[in-house]
Amino acid sequence: MTRLDHNEPEHVLEIFLQPGEFYWGDGQTRIRTLLGSCVSICMWHPGDQIGGMCHFMLPEKPGSTEMTRDPRYADAAMLLFLGEITKSRTNLADYQVKIFGGANMLQESGKLDPVGDKNVAAARRLVKQYNLNLVAEHLGGSSARRLHFNLWDGSVWLRK
Repeated sequence: MTRLDHNEPEHVLEIFLQPGEFYWGDGQTRIRTLLGSCVSICMWHPGDQIGGMCHFMLPEKPGSTEMTRDPRYADAAMLLFLGEITKSRTNLADYQVKIFGGANMLQESGKLDPVGDKNVAAARRLVKQYNLNLVAEHLGGSSARRLHFNLWDGSVWLRK
């Protein structure tokens, strides 16, 4: 197989995230997902070439004040990131963060879908709350997004 990216490792672990999933890996990993109204947060440590992605579906767990580590929810997915950062003995401030998604998938039918907007607001709230180093975002709109996140160089390839 010919590699298009000359920095790409010879053997790449390909991970596909379904809605509500989370993955953390090293510089041999590419994480992919497909987003509609859901949002993905991508975190990458440039020095250690580690990072992860979540694919959260909702801003918070309905009817519960109990904080769980369930990546279907924005706040809980953040706890998973913090756990991995602690395990790796790195600092949150050293990570580059990119956020994507939150489309209004019903816009073409003339209906409003507040889930995408709520997910975007939740992602932005987390960026502010944790003082994350946000380096890129592509949010809202009415189209699905296909993401490829390479942990060897932190690049994210997006196709609408």
